[in-house]
Amino acid sequence: MTPPLLDFSDLPLFDQIRADQVAPAIDQLLTEADAALERVVAPDFPAEWNAIAKELDVSTERLGRAWGAVSHLNAVADTPELRAAYNAALPKVTEFYTRLGADERLYAKYKAIDPATLNAEQLQARKNALRGFVLGGAELQGAAKERFAAIQERMAELAQKFSENALDATDAYAYYATEAEMQGVPDDVQQATRAAAEKDSLSGYKLTLKLPVYLPVMQFAQDRALRQRLYRAYVTRASDQAEGEAIKFDNSAIMRELLTLRQEEAQLLGYASFGEVSVVPKMAESPQQVIDFLRQLATKARAFAERDVQDLREFAAKHLNLAEPEAWDWPFIGEKLKEARYAFSEQEVKQYFTAPKVLAGLFKIVETLFEVQIRKDSAPVWHPAVEFYRIERGGQLLGQFYLDPGARQGKRGGAWMDDVRARWLRPDTGRLQTPVAHLVCNFAEGVGGKPPLLTHDDVTTLFHEFGHGLHHMLTQVNEHDVSGISGVEWDAVELPSQFMENFCWEWDVLRHMTAHVDTGEPLPRALFDKMLAAKNYQAGMQTLRQIEFSLFDMLLHTRADAGADFQPLLDQVRAEVAVLQPPAFSRTAHTFSHIFAGGYAAGYYSYKWAEVLSADAYAAFEESATPDGLPSVETGRKYRQAILEAGGSRPAMESFKAFRGREPTLDALLRHQGMA
Repeated sequence: MTPPLLDFSDLPLFDQIRADQVAPAIDQLLTEADAALERVVAPDFPAEWNAIAKELDVSTERLGRAWGAVSHLNAVADTPELRAAYNAALPKVTEFYTRLGADERLYAKYKAIDPATLNAEQLQARKNALRGFVLGGAELQGAAKERFAAIQERMAELAQKFSENALDATDAYAYYATEAEMQGVPDDVQQATRAAAEKDSLSGYKLTLKLPVYLPVMQFAQDRALRQRLYRAYVTRASDQAEGEAIKFDNSAIMRELLTLRQEEAQLLGYASFGEVSVVPKMAESPQQVIDFLRQLATKARAFAERDVQDLREFAAKHLNLAEPEAWDWPFIGEKLKEARYAFSEQEVKQYFTAPKVLAGLFKIVETLFEVQIRKDSAPVWHPAVEFYRIERGGQLLGQFYLDPGARQGKRGGAWMDDVRARWLRPDTGRLQTPVAHLVCNFAEGVGGKPPLLTHDDVTTLFHEFGHGLHHMLTQVNEHDVSGISGVEWDAVELPSQFMENFCWEWDVLRHMTAHVDTGEPLPRALFDKMLAAKNYQAGMQTLRQIEFSLFDMLLHTRADAGADFQPLLDQVRAEVAVLQPPAFSRTAHTFSHIFAGGYAAGYYSYKWAEVLSADAYAAFEESATPDGLPSVETGRKYRQAILEAGGSRPAMESFKAFRGREPTLDALLRHQGMA
């Protein structure tokens, strides 16, 4: 019988994969990939695209799929055994891919391919591959090449350890609150935390740092000391400021070493900084262009943010008896002001967004706009809560996806889309392989036998990740290196995801995805109008917060003394752009997984950069809406063909111009956020 990790006949056998199978399977696939590499770089092997793909790409794709399954389980179903197996295999896998990307013999083979023999997709993939070889160290020699490889291996190890510390520090914290302390906290959160305490055979309410618990406590708990306790634990996670036993998860040394290694990598490649390396395959032309863009946006947002803070201060003093608010008071004040100003609360809205109804509404808009059908499907899964679906058009399978919505122990926080496999006209079988995606969120579970309730932010997150999924699954490109999200510039990859978020603010879309958890009544129009009025509530502050993260990230990766303490830089960035200064003990960088463990190093600006693109793209739908306010199917088709179906087969700016007929402007973004 074929071991589960070596079975590529169809979908991954997630229900059968065990930790003890990882090493033998990965070792075998590495051996096979190594042999394929040696065959392809032999002097007599033809420098032909399809010949190389049939031999090498088939082998590396199998390795990628198996390792992808292991990495995925490591993120969503972490156990000590699996973590150990993953960490044991990580250096070997990293070493292989580093060596592959730096192999000058393979580089020479790609350079020798006659461009006249390639189609447009293959030309783009080859162009990306040649650039990848240069950035992968293929032009380095001797000691420099060896050092480059050692850096890649060590950085992979450090990023994994950073992730583990962030997860463990989050999972390790628990505080059992009393009934008095829980005054003001929403009922469903009280029920869930009381059940969690009972499960531990303890009385009270078990509070953790997982967002479905942490956020509502910060927003609604009347007990200021409770908010302070949780806030401190949250912002000192995985840092030198953590208290007691939790200090063992401190990420400081890991971060300093990672930054030093990135700087050394950049210098080996002939660049002044890691920021310069980062923008080479992106839309942005230089780190300075990014820094200027962020500062320009900060200038436009500043007055709005200052007004937001002024409103909060005045409200806190007048209505909450808080003359000098602290960092742990702002979410609470913000929620109370929102309730007072717009006469509704997140809690009230949440009752209408039951997970099944939201999902049905999401599917309906996607089916209408992109002319597809979404059906329930079956596949082996890693947890009973995971669902599996297929997307079809006219009975033809386009793609499939797993949906893992709930927060739980051993599952990394946040939300993300990941690919299981890419669309590919396979060179070994001649058959078309359809794409498969993972969509992962961290929503609260349902309580008392009721379906899970989503906040409007949760709904937006679901739409965001689904936008990434559509980019991956609706592609019509047959070359796997540029199909779907592959080969798309990193600062454009958020366009389809942020684009989808806009629909969460359209009445004709939203009303179809609401049903009150107790009465089944749809969201009242009056409540929606209040939400809409509140849409840009604190937009100035939110914008500056994203700019703070983005600017810190880019400045961090462009300064000369890479390994120096980064806290002073963060303080300096906050002094420049933030309108609220956190306490001195705050260490948010220590869990900034996007840049220390998630591929966004010197690239976090991509969210804001792509938001300009997505707002402008969505403006086309606003301009072409039907008389009853529904999005135009014709515009949907044009967007699908120009952006989603094209994937990475051409530069993102070309795709954008194919859709909009011009380059993007800042106007739509500022208008959408009430800062025009």
